[in-house]
Order: sequence, then C-alpha cells, then structure tokens
Amino acid sequence: MPLDPTHLSEETLAAWLPERRWFGAKSRELAQVHVLDVLPIHEGDDLDLAVAMIEARFPAGTHSVYQLPLASRPASAGWDVEVVEEVDGRTVYDALADPEAAAILARALRERTVVGDDEHRVEFHWVEDVDPPAAQPRVAAMGAEQSNSSVVIDDALVLKAFRRLEAGENPELEMVRFLSQRGFPHIAQLGGWYSYAGELMDATLGVAQRFVPGGRDGWELVLDELATDPEGLLPQLAGLGVVVARMHNVLGSDASDPAFAPEEPTDEALALMIATIDEQIERLFVDLPTDDERLAAIVGRGEEARDRLRLISHMGGAGRQIRHHGDFHLGQTLRVSDDGPSWVILDFEGEPARSIVDRRRKRSPLRDVAGLLRSLAYAVSAARLQRGVEVADDWEQRARDAFLGDYLAEIDPSLMPATESGTRTLLGILELEKAVYELRYELDHRPDWVPIPAAAIARLLEEPIS
Repeated sequence: MPLDPTHLSEETLAAWLPERRWFGAKSRELAQVHVLDVLPIHEGDDLDLAVAMIEARFPAGTHSVYQLPLASRPASAGWDVEVVEEVDGRTVYDALADPEAAAILARALRERTVVGDDEHRVEFHWVEDVDPPAAQPRVAAMGAEQSNSSVVIDDALVLKAFRRLEAGENPELEMVRFLSQRGFPHIAQLGGWYSYAGELMDATLGVAQRFVPGGRDGWELVLDELATDPEGLLPQLAGLGVVVARMHNVLGSDASDPAFAPEEPTDEALALMIATIDEQIERLFVDLPTDDERLAAIVGRGEEARDRLRLISHMGGAGRQIRHHGDFHLGQTLRVSDDGPSWVILDFEGEPARSIVDRRRKRSPLRDVAGLLRSLAYAVSAARLQRGVEVADDWEQRARDAFLGDYLAEIDPSLMPATESGTRTLLGILELEKAVYELRYELDHRPDWVPIPAAAIARLLEEPIS
C-alpha cells in the first residue's frame, strides 16, 4: 500500500534537512520543520512518488519553503540512498536520488500531467518544438549542486528541480523561455517545466532544458589554458564578449512585454541602486581589519569609494535597464564544439540568496559584464593558488580588453550610457560593488583569497575619474 507522506516525522525531517547539500541555511538554528502540502504523482506497491512542500522555521520567526520530491519503496527492498526514514513498512527517500523515481517526473513532463484540484495542483508542461522524454526514459544524476538538484534524461535533456521555493515564476524559466522563443542559440533550449499552484503559493518547481553534450566548463577551460595556451585564450574570450552582447540585445528587444521591456532608469531607480551599493561599501569599510597588511592599500578609503559611487548622478544618461543574467561568471558558461554555437550560457536563476523580486529587477547589462571581468581576475589568482601557474602580469588586462572590446562593438548602443566615459564609470562602479561583496565573503570564508578583491578595490580607486 502506498505511503501517506503526511505520516513522516517532522522531528526526523528536522534532523535530515540540514544535512542536505542544497539546504540553504546550514549555519542557522532550525526551530521546526512542517510538511505543508503533499501531492501524489504516482502510486504503486513497488514504488510511489509525491511532491512535498516542506517549511523550515527559524527561531527569529523567519521561514523558508523547500520542494522535496519523495519516493517510497517497501522496506524489504533494501533501498539505502538519501533515506529520510521508514514509515508504515516503507522506506521514504529523496526521489531525485533514484533514477527510476526521477523517470516518473520525466514521463509526467512528456504526458503534460496535472495532479490535484482547484485547491492545490502540480502541472507539468512541455513545449511543442522540442522532442519530449521517451516513454521509458533513461535517467542519470548529475554532479552535486549547491542549491538545486538535476538529472539527465535520455542523454538529451536536463531536468533541474528547484529546492528552495518562493512565490512567483522562477527567473530561470522566465529568462530561458524568452530567449528560446526568440531563437537565441547560445543557451540550452527550454523543453518543459513543472509548477505548483495552491493556497500556499504559486511557484516554479523545475525546468527541463536541452542537454549540451561535450561542453567544457568555462572556468575549468580558462584555468587549463592559462597553463597551456594563454594567448590562444584571448580570442575565445573576445568571442564570449560577442555572445554576451547578443544575449543582452535580445533581452532588450521586446518593448511589448512588460517583464522584459527595456526601461530608462528613473531618478528613484538610480537612487535605490546608489543607496544599496553605498550601504554595502559602508558596512565593509567600517568592519575592515586595520592590522592586515593585505588590506593596507584600501583601509580608510571608504569615503573615496562612496565618492566614486556618487559619479552615477553626473553621468548624463546611464543607459537603459533590462533583464540580465544576474549571476554571471565563467562557471556559468560552456565552450562547445566548433560546429555549434561557440559559447553556451547557463543558469539564469540569478543569485539564489536574493529574493525573486530582486532577481527579476531590471539593471544595466554592464552588471553581467562586471561579473565576468571579476571572474577573470579570480581565474588568474586560482591558476597560481591551485595549480602553481604564474600568469604574465599583463594577461588579465589583455583578457579584459579582448572581452570588453568585442562586447562594446556588438552591444546595442541604446543599452549603454550616453558616452564612453560614462560607460567606463558605470562599469567601474558595478565592478566595485562586486569586489566589495567578494571581499566580505573572503574575509568570512576564504582568508587566503582576500588579496584578490582587495587588489580590485585598490585598482578601481586609483582609476582616473572621467
């Protein structure tokens, strides 16, 4: 007899949940865990599958909602992977650890299954121009992920299940659907998705996209070629600049879609951006250790950094704001074979720690450019720290010039500030914002990496003011 997941012990879940890689609050004390809703997807004596919504509550009164696809088998079957507990003679476990259980989700996508009723339901969707999963799909797990879980279906599709849920459509679905519908070739095309709707919330649960075979992770590619052929890497980075510019051009191309229509930044929007970055700068410099020689070049220079920020008010046009990637770095790219698109851009979810409202906010496309330029700086340092490779002193600047030069040659000028000096100013401020965030993170988590963002902040503060 299939399991009723509401019989799960919430105390057991409270012990199990923080041990999961994708649980986003490991450093916080967990007060309670509740099963908010459960919808059965498949029922069978040998294997059943349900989608559960789990609430994690914290002592301060805040809470997060997680998706937990649950499978169960008879305890006699001996299943022992990602087990939550045994209930009513059945072993209950994370369904995405089981290819046979995950295949049920794939078939639901193929069949556009809808389960539930008007009070709560899970709906599976598939687009017309992409081949669906096979009737008997083959499923394999992908490598470990920080905040979500993915499986490969039939070596042709990737299904990503979002773990932490927020109300509203996930930006990953929204962005990939927009780009897919407009034929942008440098992404993994959208195949389908599944979503939850009910009194609890309406939320995207997962997205299926084409699998990109043979792609090389952009971060690993750069580290490898810094050791073997750093000069040959420069034209590849220039090509990436073209791809990113074309992506931004598409994202800013539809004035009829309110979610994507490019906007002139209002005084209020610029004031909000300035205030947000200003607060980050102030917090960093107030807390900055004064006895760390690696920080000597920037200690006491918080007011200089804030003066730079105020230059936005005098730029005379900051360019239009559009939807953008939002968490762009080399690790969000794939270099693919020469007979296909040169680069593929991945993971449009945005920074998972930010709210969906914040991730959907339109910003200058230069924010993505700043992320990539900072990623290049990290790659140069990682080559030395992790692989013992000494990179020529001028290589990072030439890599920046290659990427940025081809980006600016390709981008729609209306998306950029009105002048070249304005573009340089805004890009420098967005790099400063990124480096400030990086330095706070490294001080708390990776002290050996502190010199990387510290050097960036010092460089940005020394750049001449246009």
